[in-house]
Amino acid sequence: MKDKNLPNDYNSLSLEELTNEANRMIEDLENQKDLENSIENYQYLLKLNNIIEKKFQKGVKNINEKTKENILKITSKRNAKKIK
Repeated sequence: MKDKNLPNDYNSLSLEELTNEANRMIEDLENQKDLENSIENYQYLLKLNNIIEKKFQKGVKNINEKTKENILKITSKRNAKKIK
C-alpha cells in the first residue's frame, strides 16, 4: 500500500502522534455498527500503519548507525591507548 494517498501532514508527525491517531481510528472502527461504511476507514488505517512502520524502521536504522559510530570511537580510543 502506498502512503502517497495520505495527507502530507502525516509524514511530518512523530511516531507517538501517528500511533495516537491510529488508536483513535481503531476506536472509531470498533464503535461502528455498519461494516460497509468502515471499509474505507480500515484501508486508511492500514496505510497509516505503513507510515508508522516506515518511521519506526528509520528510527531503528538511525539508532544502529549511531551505536556503530560510538563503538568505533570507543574501540579506536582503546587501540590508541594500547599503542602508546
